Amino acid sequence: MNFFRLPFAALSVLILGACDSSPTTTAPVAQTAASATQAAANEPAKAGQKRVLFFGNSLTAGYGVEPEEAFPALIGEKIDSLGLGYTIVNAGLSGETTAGGRSRVGWVLRQPVDVFVLELGGNDGLRGLPLTATRRNLQGIIDTVRRRSPGVQIVLAGMQIPPNLGAAYAADFKALYQELATKNKLVLIPFLLEGVGGDRRLNQPDGIHPTPAGHRLLARNVWAVLQPLLVSE
Repeated sequence: MNFFRLPFAALSVLILGACDSSPTTTAPVAQTAASATQAAANEPAKAGQKRVLFFGNSLTAGYGVEPEEAFPALIGEKIDSLGLGYTIVNAGLSGETTAGGRSRVGWVLRQPVDVFVLELGGNDGLRGLPLTATRRNLQGIIDTVRRRSPGVQIVLAGMQIPPNLGAAYAADFKALYQELATKNKLVLIPFLLEGVGGDRRLNQPDGIHPTPAGHRLLARNVWAVLQPLLVSE
């Protein structure tokens, strides 16, 4: 299995810090990371191998941990151990919103993918962005992926947020993932951060990004849903 990992230094923008940083300081980082994303995602897989592409924000990128400790790399290890013959591509970008993801998804799909794991929306929720826009952007990503890679399996990582912005907003945010999964017949990870979110022992000091131990639990949550798809291919 090949594992393509984007340069970590280009992705190490804190999820909330990216909101408040000035364009002068963040633009070069964003441009470097976006270019690296495109280059990594468009590397050809080895003959006979299929591609699993993880498309998300700092959780997927592995902010604050070593590249091999992030959950996509851990999934790659599981795939290797079973000899399933998939190439893993990590197209995570720290600070990414659904709008940003929608604008760059075409860049990472110049090579077809067989499984697309979509992990976006958390930054939208933390910033209190309108859910109509979040839903529209996620739908746009789904439509683009299916247009570029007919027959692709799309896995949607469900997210939840604290009720800081109101219980109704938090409940509607949680529900939109199930709604999109049902509408588009996607495979749903009910809650990516199950068992990790809110646990200080499993998160870095910022309270947002998992530690290596937290990423191991994320990998478990993802693998429970992903494994049946890969084995049945």
